Amino acid sequence: MSTVKLHDGDWIRGISIKQPWATCVATRVKTIENRPQHWSWRGWLLVHASQQIEWPALRLPHVARAVRHRDLPTGAVIGVARLTGCHQDPDGVPPCTLWAEPGRWHLELTDVQELALPIPARGQLGPWKPTEDLVAQVRQQLPDLGT
Repeated sequence: MSTVKLHDGDWIRGISIKQPWATCVATRVKTIENRPQHWSWRGWLLVHASQQIEWPALRLPHVARAVRHRDLPTGAVIGVARLTGCHQDPDGVPPCTLWAEPGRWHLELTDVQELALPIPARGQLGPWKPTEDLVAQVRQQLPDLGT
């Protein structure tokens, strides 16, 4: 497993994602996150599972396979990812991945690491700035984060 590192001057933000999508991201199965608007911000993200579970999504075969035998924690940070880009698929072109929703912006996520233990936290819409305490708790599980 690769080590995720933040370099001096980089910023870290949080992204809140409904379950089961958050677990699909944290386990490196889903490499994009669908959003209604373009995100210009790039850098490290805490992957936060929001309080909501999108139950119908669990009936989708690719989602069911990705989360099989896994807990779906809510209201917690469950991983870290690097946001490297944001794009929309052009009209008439096949989706960039199985996970892409047509007409939505696709946040490109790399260097994902799942946390061994979820960290309870509050999220919000859009990219949000985590508290120093929350980042410190994440660093307890990923000690090389930020070094």
